[in-house]
Amino acid sequence: PATRRRPRAPSRAWLQGGASLPTQPVPTLQHTCERYLILLEPFVEVDELKRTKQLVQEFLKPGGVGEKLQKGLERKAHNTDNWLTDYMVQTDYLDNRLPVVAYSNNSGSFPRMDFRDEEGQISEALPVDYLGGKPLCMKQYSQMLSSCRIPGLETDSVVFHGKTSYPSRCITLAYNSQFFMLEVYNSDGTPLTVHQLCVQLERICSSSLETSTEPVGILTSLNRDSWSKCYDRLIQDKTNKEALSAIQRSICVVCLDKAMPQVPDDMYTRCNVLQMMHGGGSQWNSANRWFDKSLQTLFYLCWLFFCPSVAFPVCHLYFILFIYICLLFGNSKKLEIMESSTVPLPTPQKLHFNITADIKKAIEEAKRSIDKIVQDLDFSILSFNHYGKNFLKANKMSPDAFIQMAIQLAYYRVHRQHCASYEAASMRLFRQGRVGEIPSTSSASVAFVMAFNDPNKKVWGGLGRGRGVTVFGHFLGLQHQATEKNIPMPDIFTDEASVKISGKVFDYRLATSQVPSKSGCLPCAGPYQYKTYDICYTLLKDDMTFVVSAFKTNTENNSEELKKAVEDALLDMRTIL
Repeated sequence: PATRRRPRAPSRAWLQGGASLPTQPVPTLQHTCERYLILLEPFVEVDELKRTKQLVQEFLKPGGVGEKLQKGLERKAHNTDNWLTDYMVQTDYLDNRLPVVAYSNNSGSFPRMDFRDEEGQISEALPVDYLGGKPLCMKQYSQMLSSCRIPGLETDSVVFHGKTSYPSRCITLAYNSQFFMLEVYNSDGTPLTVHQLCVQLERICSSSLETSTEPVGILTSLNRDSWSKCYDRLIQDKTNKEALSAIQRSICVVCLDKAMPQVPDDMYTRCNVLQMMHGGGSQWNSANRWFDKSLQTLFYLCWLFFCPSVAFPVCHLYFILFIYICLLFGNSKKLEIMESSTVPLPTPQKLHFNITADIKKAIEEAKRSIDKIVQDLDFSILSFNHYGKNFLKANKMSPDAFIQMAIQLAYYRVHRQHCASYEAASMRLFRQGRVGEIPSTSSASVAFVMAFNDPNKKVWGGLGRGRGVTVFGHFLGLQHQATEKNIPMPDIFTDEASVKISGKVFDYRLATSQVPSKSGCLPCAGPYQYKTYDICYTLLKDDMTFVVSAFKTNTENNSEELKKAVEDALLDMRTIL
């Protein structure tokens, strides 16, 4: 209605500094090729390395195809804010046909919080993030709200509705596997008070007692091609199309879950991690989700707070909702809440779907699929309290480099072989930067692991921070240039032997990521492919936490065994300091 004001927008000062950040540089072709050959050394035989060097030399010839592709990539870098981000998002996420559950979506669990008043109410000014005194790109914050992934055949897309003329005033609230549009602003543009939210949530809970509704949300857990076909059939119906559009345009999804069964204290955190990753299965909360939403928040009566989403960290509007809902469901004393508005609140709108026989069949398929993932995905959590980053810094160690070496040592002890591994690295020092993959296995790291396991060799204690340019990202950009310019793909990317060799470097068996935290946030992610471990970790002053994930049906991997090996490696490596 014309009488309604737009929601009061937060300060956008945190977005204004992006233009002052440097653009993502394009490494020189010579440097990347040299790095590539170095990365190959631990994994290939002498004759294989010789063949690859010949292909590299051909690729580097002046006036050759490599130089042509490099110049094209440099032109793209000059004319765009970031030449790498779109390529990485498309290749690593949108083109991936596996389910987003477990394979793609990241999650984070915050510690138990007891909100008994409104102390610390969130301000509307989000400060710019800094790293080493340098500002970081904040672009991702603006893309977290009112955005959604859309399934497609062969590749997906992402829609952003936050910057439209009339952005959504609603959140999608999932309860009892049903979806409701909850308007969170008054007609004057102010957010609803705690009391108003209580009233609205009570309305939703009382109107969702019906359980015969088909759980449409579980379709988002299917593999992307299957979900795309269902999606195309759903939007042929006007009611379905409007409901899907409402979810996509909404600010975020808030899931009010039914509590899981009681478990022993030593299993509590692990069960919560599994719950936030996939919802526990079709009989629990997996249907009470919209896994395509960029920001999805989970709550249940034990007060743990989860945020499966495609981006960290969480923005302030999200925390406001968190505070309000915790105030509502917390078992604290009676709340002294703000005086409510006298303006009548619109009744939350329940979304309806018209389900055909083929869609119902797909829902049953999705139930079987998610239950299989639930049975297969395994997590092991290591709370390491023997020392933390303060101890490592006091010994002039790079904490992250030290951890990376401990992980490689642990993997070798479990599997008696080395593997290709990478660490996710933030690219937010650059304009519109997102993430890059930094290979962490090298000849030096292999030598360290072998020496550490040989009692006759002295281990060098000077572990450095092994950082390099993103070889994979640069090669990816060059391949896209060849495709976009209709240039035949160079032999270095297509030669059968070369593809096999490069697969040894980029076919990672260990995917690792450090998520900085001051509050004890527990980040986690499932393996991005069947044969891979994923290890998320946080480093605090005096302790560390590791979350190791793997698939049970891959009998070569064992998350519990690797977790114990990481603990042993950390204790053993302390002896060299």
